[in-house]
Amino acid sequence: MDREKLEYFRSILNEEMRSLLEDAGKTVSEMTVDSTNFPDPNDRATQESDRNFELRIRDRERKLINKIKDALERIDDGSFGTCEVCGEDISEARLKARPVTTLCIDCKMEQERKEKRP
Repeated sequence: MDREKLEYFRSILNEEMRSLLEDAGKTVSEMTVDSTNFPDPNDRATQESDRNFELRIRDRERKLINKIKDALERIDDGSFGTCEVCGEDISEARLKARPVTTLCIDCKMEQERKEKRP
């Protein structure tokens, strides 16, 4: 992959990471500031449920941040855009849709087929 395309993907990945880290910072500050004590048990349960949901989202985003860091490392070491299973190039369209991917579409489909088997 040429340098211009690599820089394009690097900028997309860096922007996504910046956005995720910004959202995580907002979540932490909101959870520490919002210490409302609801006298109604139903309101407390709703607040707790909302917090748990928010934390699950942030955990998924934390995992995505790790994948973004791995993708940036692959850009640096020259392996970005190469399928880790078959060694073929991953299509640019697939990388635009999911820049953290490590599998070409054929290998990913095969992986999903194997996961569905009983």
